[in-house]
Amino acid sequence: MNESYDLVVIGGGPAGLAAASTAARAGLATVLFDENPGIGGQIYRGITANPVRNRAILGEEYWAGTALAAEAKASGATIVNGATVWSLDASLAVGVSVAGRARTIQARRVIVATGALERPFAIPGWTLPGVMTAGAAQTVLKAQGLLPNGRTVLAGSGPLLWLLAAQMLRAGARLEAVFDTTPPLNWSRAALYLPDFLLSPYFKKGLALMREVKRRTKVRAARHIEAVGTDKLREVVVDGRRIPSDLLLLHQGVVPNVNLAIAAGIDHRWDARQLCFVPVLDADFGSSVPGIAVAGDGAGIAGGTAAAERGRIAAIAAVRALAPDAAVPDPQSARQRLQREELGRAFLDELYRPPKALRRPEGGTIVCRCEEVTAAEVRKTAQMGCEGPNQMKAFLRCGMGPCQGRLCGLTVTELIAEERGRTPDEVGYYRLRPPVKPITLGELASLPASEAERRAVER
Repeated sequence: MNESYDLVVIGGGPAGLAAASTAARAGLATVLFDENPGIGGQIYRGITANPVRNRAILGEEYWAGTALAAEAKASGATIVNGATVWSLDASLAVGVSVAGRARTIQARRVIVATGALERPFAIPGWTLPGVMTAGAAQTVLKAQGLLPNGRTVLAGSGPLLWLLAAQMLRAGARLEAVFDTTPPLNWSRAALYLPDFLLSPYFKKGLALMREVKRRTKVRAARHIEAVGTDKLREVVVDGRRIPSDLLLLHQGVVPNVNLAIAAGIDHRWDARQLCFVPVLDADFGSSVPGIAVAGDGAGIAGGTAAAERGRIAAIAAVRALAPDAAVPDPQSARQRLQREELGRAFLDELYRPPKALRRPEGGTIVCRCEEVTAAEVRKTAQMGCEGPNQMKAFLRCGMGPCQGRLCGLTVTELIAEERGRTPDEVGYYRLRPPVKPITLGELASLPASEAERRAVER
């Protein structure tokens, strides 16, 4: 790696791959950092070395990522896997650790393409061994080609739940049942956006997935879900009905992974439709911090194909700022493709809007897994006068564990907002500082000394 680059792209999913490829082909010195062993992100995880030989299992939409990966590799961009980016500041200095050694890379432009993570699904027993997220199970399937061999139950709501169910069934897994937590009222609210959805690419794909899953396994509606066991999961209780289970896979949609962007000082706002914090961006996905753009699902959930178009648009803007005479693709074409991909998004957001009961738990349900803080403790502390998540850290240490609030941030914000009669936007999110990912003291100690420090040592 060099000490500086024209463009640093953080994240190797569809947005990062498209951005790095576009910029490198235009002549910018470009580096892409991704913490996984291979490129592809979550959507195209394992795309360059996938052990699943039957292409039908993961579906053609997954294998479409092969072209993005090949394009990025052939573009001339430097691609660094196994790279943990733990810092980004307003001077565009990027702190990254590779192979146990930390260093700082200076950029002229940065595109944050850290993608999405699954929304917290805090139900009683969700910390038991044997309870996982749907995304975790999909990661194992894509990266290792492995399936569960016990009694498996899927529960939740959202496109990924249906996609994973279909992929597992195609691969030969046995599912005891799929429990759909989508509130019936959501269908009537989503109907307002049905005309656009019928014209979008999602309509036929989604309908085919739902039919496939319902044809091959039992799908039931559910309101209340609980995981029960002592040392591990023993059964799943759904609306009072007990189902012996070895594995429970939970999912209620995905939200932007905002930790690095917030730590960099980028302004965020509460998205009332997607029920999460999203960065404040311009038409080219530029943020409130000059020189930093946010692309892909980190800019708001829109799916893999839309993420790639966002990455291209952000990269074209970076090229035009740094090398105005360089040849770049027509951004208008990318905007038109993006508009088509986003056409049915409002329908999906309304349909799969998680119910309040699953977003705002009660009683002894664990909210912060790292510090083992319950919903009752968060609610009581808010009633005592705690005004926001950052003050909550002083009382309960919420958000101070290894996950840095990724698994509790939205839940804590919504609980405080509910108890204090405020909006989530007024309550806010955790104030995040580097390192935003766990790194060792040894890695920090390996940072090269600055010129001033070297002169002091020589004296």
